[in-house]
Amino acid sequence: MSVLISILITFLVIVLVLWLVQRLPLDGRMRQIVQAIVIIIGIISLLRYLAVF
Repeated sequence: MSVLISILITFLVIVLVLWLVQRLPLDGRMRQIVQAIVIIIGIISLLRYLAVF
């Protein structure tokens, strides 16, 4: 049960950070790079919770 809560919290944090990146005054290319970094870090942390790593 705690794994599901951890996955849910991680997913919500990823969504929140992506939303905040959209609000930043960055040019389009930089915004895409930051979004890709956030998504990669989020996927790695979700895989860690699922005991893949």
